[in-house]
Amino acid sequence: MSATVSSGSSGFSRTLKKNQGVFVVLALLVLLLIFGSVVSDRFRTSNNFLNILEQSTGLALVSLGQTLTILTGGIDLSVGSMISLLSTVTSGTINGDVSMVAPVVVGILLLGLVIGLVNGLLIIWLKVHPLIVTLGTGAVLQGIVLLYSLGPAGKVPRGFTFLAYGKVLGIPLGAIFVVVVFALVGAFLTYFRLGRYIFAVGDDDAGALLMGLPRAKVILTVYGFSGFCCAMAAIYLTARFGVGQPYTGLNYTLASITPVVVGGTLLSGGKGGVLGTLLGVYLISLLNNVLNFMDVSTHYQLIAQGLIVIAAVSIYVERRKKV
Repeated sequence: MSATVSSGSSGFSRTLKKNQGVFVVLALLVLLLIFGSVVSDRFRTSNNFLNILEQSTGLALVSLGQTLTILTGGIDLSVGSMISLLSTVTSGTINGDVSMVAPVVVGILLLGLVIGLVNGLLIIWLKVHPLIVTLGTGAVLQGIVLLYSLGPAGKVPRGFTFLAYGKVLGIPLGAIFVVVVFALVGAFLTYFRLGRYIFAVGDDDAGALLMGLPRAKVILTVYGFSGFCCAMAAIYLTARFGVGQPYTGLNYTLASITPVVVGGTLLSGGKGGVLGTLLGVYLISLLNNVLNFMDVSTHYQLIAQGLIVIAAVSIYVERRKKV
């Protein structure tokens, strides 16, 4: 009997350790829900929770791509500038013409993919840390978008906003899309060989090379996907705001890292997953919502996000010699 209890306890401990980030975020979500309910009666309304889901869509999409880059031990610091460029070009090219919507959306998705692949190629060819490469490409992209437009560019047709404000059975279309995409990527990471290679490269890059794993293919996949996610986020944000602006993605670089780290994905790579990221997105969105009810300035909300990143890194840090 004692052996059975010991075995069950050991199994629970392993599960807890493996999903530490998920459990921590779930606990924080519960605490925030309780605190928000105390702060304001309006917080508990269904409309408020639907608004949170709606507002979190853009962050969720870009954080999904960021998760994969961080799982490989890298990072994508170009995401904010990429979103700004893609969003501005989207509205500037459509410019109110309904017939341009479909080709522009497809073109922007492909452009985001190409920019991500360029990031990946530079990382492979230059053999420089992704932080440096993507910091540089981010600066280039921000310069390009400012050359394209110094302010809001073009406009989108009224029907285009359905992408941001449409609902299915009362649930925001964007929220449904996010859950589906996260589920598909989670399945890819779990059941596909290339998905498992992403963890292997992040866990031990040198070992992956010695084992003959396709590191270049992994790098191109994750950074190409990150660019594609930025394109999806840019299209959504353009639909939400009705116009693209050269600073639309300004805060998304830090914001996209926060849910990933809070959700338990290690910055050193090799451990984590998309479920933790999705819960982290909801946590950050819920926190911002509570702070809004408390009339806290958005500037302080950014400070809070920075502090959360520091706290999360200190909690989840794992020394290799202890593994």
